[in-house]
Amino acid sequence: MRSHAEIDQRSLSLARAIVSVIDQDPAHAGLDRAWANCERWLEIAGMTPAMREWQIVLRGTWEEVRQILLDSSERGVQLRQSSPFVGIVDKRVRRAIWKEYRSHDG
Repeated sequence: MRSHAEIDQRSLSLARAIVSVIDQDPAHAGLDRAWANCERWLEIAGMTPAMREWQIVLRGTWEEVRQILLDSSERGVQLRQSSPFVGIVDKRVRRAIWKEYRSHDG
């Protein structure tokens, strides 16, 4: 069974991949996708504290959002648990990250 720390590290690795994709796109289209995901989830599940916070974060600059995505504090860990950045990272990259952490199971 994976520990919370291992799950958090996997989420941080995924966040780094997300940042890399968005950094490479001058239009930062991944931010629009994250906003659209938030909106869709709000329609389905209603307002949650995490979605409320993500809406606030996503109103900031890319550098501010980037900082939150990579934040190793408890706030960063919590926000990554409900990240609206689904679909930003290529499936192959995401699978490689998941595979890397599965191999840590021993």
